[in-house]
Amino acid sequence: MNSPYVILLAAIAAAIPALAIPSADATVTSLPERVTFISADGRTTLVGYVFLPEVPHPARTPAVVMMHGRAGAYSSAAKGEYDASTLSKRHQQWGHIWAQQGYLAIMVDDFGPRGYPRGFPRFSYDSRPDELNEVTVRPLDAYGALAYLRTRSDVVADRIALQGWSNGASATLAAMSATAPGITAPTPATGFRAGLAFYPACGLKDQFPDGIKTYAPVRVFHGSGDEEVSPRRCAELVARSQAIGSDIQFELYPDATHGFDDPNPKRQDDDANASATRDVIPRAIGFFAGALRPLSGE
Repeated sequence: MNSPYVILLAAIAAAIPALAIPSADATVTSLPERVTFISADGRTTLVGYVFLPEVPHPARTPAVVMMHGRAGAYSSAAKGEYDASTLSKRHQQWGHIWAQQGYLAIMVDDFGPRGYPRGFPRFSYDSRPDELNEVTVRPLDAYGALAYLRTRSDVVADRIALQGWSNGASATLAAMSATAPGITAPTPATGFRAGLAFYPACGLKDQFPDGIKTYAPVRVFHGSGDEEVSPRRCAELVARSQAIGSDIQFELYPDATHGFDDPNPKRQDDDANASATRDVIPRAIGFFAGALRPLSGE
């Protein structure tokens, strides 16, 4: 009998036949390459896992930087083995989704190098160290990954996007700000072409009371059944950001929970999560396809 993951991928593939979707066993048969690079803080050596394009592609391709949530980059079953083989299923799934679009994707582990590879449990926000601050520190790590990708001969230097989940989605929102740390006067060409934020916490250390002035388009996805952070607060932040001219949109999935796109049965056996996942994957693919395509005349 087909697994829920196989059924999910088949449904997505049928809905968007022009877009490549990874096979169900991609996370098992193909592991990403481990690399290291320096954060834009200038001192912290970070770990990245590089998913190479899995379809025919030009010599240089667009790229996606991926930022994990509060639980870290790895599976809860890692048991002290923190490497490419123990990346969480969600991170492996999305790495292969982007690789199947012909992109290079890099999963950034910025918790492990700072001594927190297991991440943090739910509702631990107030006890997390400031060295992992999602507004002042983690955007520096995203820009460190951007700088690293621009040293690679297989990446188109001005066609790089950013994606984050939960705490990493909060970092994504901060990184897409025109006042983001780690970059001066960012534009889509000098910074990220676009950002995807999945179920972020939108308090953002009270740094954006009037909204975020984004320098490139951003899309935010949330579930109304989120049990960890407030979708209402995110909807309000997006509305304030739109009011100051930002290209940012908010999509709320009825009854979907925090981590709704996690491919594990615990999440996908929930009909609301499965429905949200079926919708969000092609939306995300289409959004980045539009943002990362060459400009007219190039």
